[in-house]
Amino acid sequence: METTGKQLSLVDGEGHGTGRLVLVLKPMPTRVTADWMAQQWRDDKRIKKKLGSYPSMSLSKAREIFNRDFAERIQKGRSIKIAGDTRPGTVADLFEAYVAYLKDGGKPSWKEAEKGLNKIADTLGRNRPARDIEPDEITEIIRPIYERGKRSMADHVRSYIRSAFSWGLKSEHDYRTTAARRFRLTYNPAAGIPTEPKTIGTRWLSEEEFVRLYRWLECPDTPVHPSYPRAIQIIMLTGQRVEEIARLHVDQWDARERIIDWTRTKNLQPHAVPVPSLAAELIESIIPNEYGWFFPSAKDPSKPVSHGTLYSFIWRQRERGVIPHATNRDLRRTFKTLAGKAGVPKEIRDRIQNHALQDVSSKHYDRWNYMVEKRAGMAKWDKFVRAMLAKKRLKAAA
Repeated sequence: METTGKQLSLVDGEGHGTGRLVLVLKPMPTRVTADWMAQQWRDDKRIKKKLGSYPSMSLSKAREIFNRDFAERIQKGRSIKIAGDTRPGTVADLFEAYVAYLKDGGKPSWKEAEKGLNKIADTLGRNRPARDIEPDEITEIIRPIYERGKRSMADHVRSYIRSAFSWGLKSEHDYRTTAARRFRLTYNPAAGIPTEPKTIGTRWLSEEEFVRLYRWLECPDTPVHPSYPRAIQIIMLTGQRVEEIARLHVDQWDARERIIDWTRTKNLQPHAVPVPSLAAELIESIIPNEYGWFFPSAKDPSKPVSHGTLYSFIWRQRERGVIPHATNRDLRRTFKTLAGKAGVPKEIRDRIQNHALQDVSSKHYDRWNYMVEKRAGMAKWDKFVRAMLAKKRLKAAA
């Protein structure tokens, strides 16, 4: 090869057919390359696709891949240009690909899904073909969790598995993406498992309970991380989602306009909300840490506090009986209810809280940002909250 300087192709096997395995040798200035190729004659044209390089890929391995992924396709006259790994994907392949899909789509749930699916993969068997998983196996995973009284967790596990398999069924036929592995799924093994009945909350804080909680957050009677009570106060004053306030970053706060601006939210829509002056004063009193977080995690300051940690913080104080019984979602419901009492129209309350509006006009035509109306609504709410706090303080003094 070095002497002649000519390319040489070594064909595996004898005779002529529609396609074969070929080792293509090419002389280069300093070396000779050797690449395994699947070769096909189609429409009087020779088509080649690389399998790997020799000697990193042995002859036996090249034959195995050629027979597995190309031989049948060539016999059927189908182009090898779009051929790929025909092995059915494993449980680990499916779960990892699904998490990557969530991450690439900007879904904030991808970390929790990854954590949950990793544990599930260990139980089911990471290297088992995903198509071999039976409904009974999933039930056996969920039942012990349910029997421990962790009903919500059991439903989360069911949801993770069902969503991953649902994605796997569609991914093989999605022309917009090229999946690294085919799963050959015929059905979703978690589809028939019933969901846990949803408990629709109705709890909201009265004015007295609102003030009691707010005052405790101002001056807790037990040592707490300073980020946590202030984050809860901002949630109470703005009515925003817990995870969005927990992840409040300096880049999202417009101090001059007193607006919090998110480019991505839970419903995947950008959202900007003017905050009431009481909340603005509280935010401006906080010095973001070196990473720009207003509410950093106590364990890792490079990350914001998680919504789960804020839930636990409130739960522990509820158990002690020093604050009214309320969850983070109850606080959002409280804003919706008391802001209505303050005179803020429901449409504006919905827009302040970034609830998805499903009517045709809102979804497809109305592009007004309603910032003027939201400011007016927040001004009414701010006046109402200040009056609540002042009224209770006067009663306490009397």
